[in-house]
Amino acid sequence: MQCMAEGSSAGGGLRERKKRATRAALVEAAVRLAAEHGAEHVTVEAISAAAGVSPRTFFNYFDCRDDVFVMIGAESSARVRRAVLEAPPGLSPLEALREAMAAELAEVKEQHRLWKLYGVVLRKSPRLLVRALGVHAADELALAEALAQRTGTGSPSRPGTCAAPSASEEEERRLALDLYPQLLAAVGVMAVRVAGEYWCVRQDDIAFLDVFQEVFEQLAAGLPTPSGDARRH
Repeated sequence: MQCMAEGSSAGGGLRERKKRATRAALVEAAVRLAAEHGAEHVTVEAISAAAGVSPRTFFNYFDCRDDVFVMIGAESSARVRRAVLEAPPGLSPLEALREAMAAELAEVKEQHRLWKLYGVVLRKSPRLLVRALGVHAADELALAEALAQRTGTGSPSRPGTCAAPSASEEEERRLALDLYPQLLAAVGVMAVRVAGEYWCVRQDDIAFLDVFQEVFEQLAAGLPTPSGDARRH
C-alpha cells in the first residue's frame, strides 16, 4: 500500500518506469544515509542530492520527509495484491498468494543488503519503527481485502493510502471482511518473516526462495508434525 493507489504502478511505459526508478532511488538514498548518520539527522536536501534530484522533485513523491523511510516495500505491496487478483482461477487462495509473494521476493532478495540497513534504521528510531508498523498493518489489511475480493468473502480490495487508516476506518473495513481473508493475509505475511529469519542464518546452505516455498508447502499440508529424521536443514 504505502502511498500508492492499487493501479498506480501498473503501467509499463517509459514515464512510469522513470517515476518508479526515481522513487526507488530516493528510498535507497534515504535508507543508506539514515543507516550512516541516523534518520533524525538526514534532511530532504541530503536525500535529494544523493538520489540526483531536486528537493522539489522529492515532494512530488512524498508528502513529508518521514514518508520516505517507510516506503521501501511500497510498489511490491501493490504488485502482490494485483497478482493475487489476477492469478489463474484454478489456483487456491493460498497458492495464489504464494505465487504472488514468490515473484516479489525474488526481487527483494537482490536488495537484501538494503533491507538489512532498513532494519538498522528502524531499530535506531523508535518513532519511525512505530510508523512503519502502522504502514505494514495497513498493507496487511489491504492484502486481506484483495483476498476477500478473490474469494468473495468480504469487501473488495481498496486503493492504498499514504497513511495507516484511522481507528474508525480500520474497524469499518475489518467489519466488512470475513475471518478467512484476514487469517490468510496474516499467515502470508508471517510466512515471509519466518522464512527470512530462517534463511538469514543459513545463507550459505540454502536459497531463500527454497525456504519460502517449503514454508508454504508445510502450510498447505496443514503443518503436519515432522518425524524425527525429517529435519532437512
